[in-house]
Amino acid sequence: MEFKDVMAQRHSVRAFTDQPVSEKVLNKLLSTAASAPSWSNTQPYQIAVAKGEVLEDLRQTLPPKFDELMDLAKGSKFKQLKAMVTKKGMPDGDFKPVTDYPKDLQPRRSATGYQLYELLGIQRDDKRARHQQMRENFRFFNAPVAVFIFVHEGLDVYSALDAGIFLQSLMLAATDAGLATCAQGALAIWRSPLEKHFTIPDNYKLLCGLSLGYEADETINQFKPERQPLEALLVPRK
Repeated sequence: MEFKDVMAQRHSVRAFTDQPVSEKVLNKLLSTAASAPSWSNTQPYQIAVAKGEVLEDLRQTLPPKFDELMDLAKGSKFKQLKAMVTKKGMPDGDFKPVTDYPKDLQPRRSATGYQLYELLGIQRDDKRARHQQMRENFRFFNAPVAVFIFVHEGLDVYSALDAGIFLQSLMLAATDAGLATCAQGALAIWRSPLEKHFTIPDNYKLLCGLSLGYEADETINQFKPERQPLEALLVPRK
């Protein structure tokens, strides 16, 4: 497959089949992505690969945490303050989740969400259906593999930059091999469930996750939001 075709075919898949990804295929994808460039060749990131029993445990653990967090968000101020003190029901990820988008970016975020729910036939006021769809993030959309990316705190934003290059390389390698992916910032909300299964260095912070597997023939996978034209991304000359 030509590179331009790989770029064109890659999209975020939100429904996977239960077909397993072989160890050989998975290792090849990860090895290919690990050849990505990084700041002074430091490769300031670590990856945790969840599958099998580990992934199933996370699939059982994370959705109830999401439910509890959403209930808390709708609860009283007293309930929220109590949670902040006790930490019960609160996220324990390394980075604060983004809830308030900058005004210049919010329109694109809103449009993307609207288009996705419209495709699924979910009405704006159907909060239950929206919640259930968001909840699928924490079930990894039924994917047989989940990859979690941790970045070294010592290089600040440049660790995230290098991890992003690795992540894009992994997604493109997967597409070229006939697999599908979905990068998910939501999977960085909780760190503690991962610490149950992986020995994660303290100076590596959970940045995001990625669901990986084979694309299911589902309506939701038809969703491919439009990108901005090049002209909108170019900084004008003075």
